Amino acid sequence: MRLFRCACHSGLSYWSNSARAPADVGGGASLPRTGGPVDASVLADLAAASRILADQGVVDAFGHVSMRHPHDPQRFLMSRSLAPALVTPDDIMEYDLNCDCVDAQGRGSFLERFIHGEIFRSRPDVMAVVHSHSPNVIPFGLVKTPMRAMFHNAAFVARGVPVFDIRDKFGATDMLVGNADKGVALAKVLDDKDIVLMRAHGSVATGPSLPVAVFRAVYTEMNARLQFQAAMLGGGGDIAALDADEGALADKVNLSSASRAWDLWKRRVGF
Repeated sequence: MRLFRCACHSGLSYWSNSARAPADVGGGASLPRTGGPVDASVLADLAAASRILADQGVVDAFGHVSMRHPHDPQRFLMSRSLAPALVTPDDIMEYDLNCDCVDAQGRGSFLERFIHGEIFRSRPDVMAVVHSHSPNVIPFGLVKTPMRAMFHNAAFVARGVPVFDIRDKFGATDMLVGNADKGVALAKVLDDKDIVLMRAHGSVATGPSLPVAVFRAVYTEMNARLQFQAAMLGGGGDIAALDADEGALADKVNLSSASRAWDLWKRRVGF
């Protein structure tokens, strides 16, 4: 018997010498091959990220987070279709950039996994993606008022926040990014920015690491709430938000210190 670790499951599976690993098995269409074994600590971090986003009020029963495979940039890891607060390491599955699962083992996938696959395809610098429907962010995708960086922890906002309107290319839809074409369109609007809003839907935050992507998703929601408050307090007048230069300088600090928040948030959710 040889030992095979499936990258889309945190457990170990045994296969006889004559048997084929799940990545080699297929009916009419062959399944994508795995990017290789993934350390248990990586799977635990991705499960923790889902629970952190729920704990911080960024996601509820809906929303998801993914990370690029640590050993293969053409693969990414993501939970099965499940409420974020319930995700465990055993729920993590592996996908190729076409969003085909390596070995689903009968588990369902998120319909909007194409958000993740197409961003990973178009942005080699992105290592993690968060999609959420955080309530204070959604209004900024509905009005002409742009989101601006209210404080240093949201410095990444100062680079600009584009809005993806799905009807511009696809007309009337169910608003979901449910196929590759819609994922490509979203990734194009994101361009080189860190976050993108989705009209009447939610937002996407990206990062060069899983902790940074989660950090950005959390502080995008907080920044939106603060911008509402500043606008009300100022009676609709000008807001002294961070400019692009201030944002760039402050974000360098955030990138080096996001681990402080990450460690705290992991402890809060029991990881």
